[in-house]
Amino acid sequence: METSVSSPAVIIHMETSPYTADEIPSEQETLSYTSVYADEAGQPALQIWKIAGGDLLRLAYCDGTQFWMNRTGTELWAQWPNNLTTEDAATYLLGPVLGLLLRLRGVTCLHASAVALADRAIAFVGSEGAGKSTTAALLARKGLAIISDDVVALVERDGSFYVHPAYPYLSLWPDSVAMVYGPDKKLPSFSPHWDKRLLSLAGNDLRFEAQTLPLGAIFVLGERGSVPDAPFLEQLTPREGLLALVANSYATNLLEKEMRAREFEFFGRMLGRVPIRRLRPREDPSRIGELCDAILQSYDEIRT
Repeated sequence: METSVSSPAVIIHMETSPYTADEIPSEQETLSYTSVYADEAGQPALQIWKIAGGDLLRLAYCDGTQFWMNRTGTELWAQWPNNLTTEDAATYLLGPVLGLLLRLRGVTCLHASAVALADRAIAFVGSEGAGKSTTAALLARKGLAIISDDVVALVERDGSFYVHPAYPYLSLWPDSVAMVYGPDKKLPSFSPHWDKRLLSLAGNDLRFEAQTLPLGAIFVLGERGSVPDAPFLEQLTPREGLLALVANSYATNLLEKEMRAREFEFFGRMLGRVPIRRLRPREDPSRIGELCDAILQSYDEIRT
């Protein structure tokens, strides 16, 4: 009996590029993005080049790791120098590279973390270091299931909005591990060259939600500061909500005009269906547990 094998969603070629050494089309490359972050030598952390008018994108990281992907996000190549490992490449591949690939495939993504609460997903967005993953980890310790970390992929179905599940782990900096578990907790690093720690959900008696769930609310984690009555939440105007979503969408600087227009329309529809709140945390990051309590209380009020 014949069995049918479905085509893979993405074909990934490891330790290779789409070109041989003498075929690299440097004259056809156009620089389209340069990261504002740089390494100790002043080299941009990431540069992205368009090849042949955008038929391919080349992502070049400052440590020598490179990725290529086609315009439709169906094929990807990865290559890295001899001093790095597959684990080093995977830290890029399963984070920012995946986020960009999903955008090319037409999937709107937030730079966020998401947990499951009462059969709904709640997502946390915010600037670098705002505490998205740390908040998710603390809520996981309270019994909530993790849906996704870093890249939250959204889909619209019949006027409702849903969050796709990602991977059963969280990525935490060492100080976040100490906040969540105390100073004695030891977690493995993702790779010898990266300081972030891997919090395996199954290995730490935490739950993972493997089902796509409707999006129940979005919380924008604001900057820490000496704000009276913190932590407290405030409802955003539609304009403020749209700006917050656009500012925290994944790979927003790389979107072409038509893709950006579709993203604005997507977020505009979503704001009519999904509550969005800004959460002002306390200045002391060690009191992040109070932030989690405020989120749970606020979500109960939103649902009622």
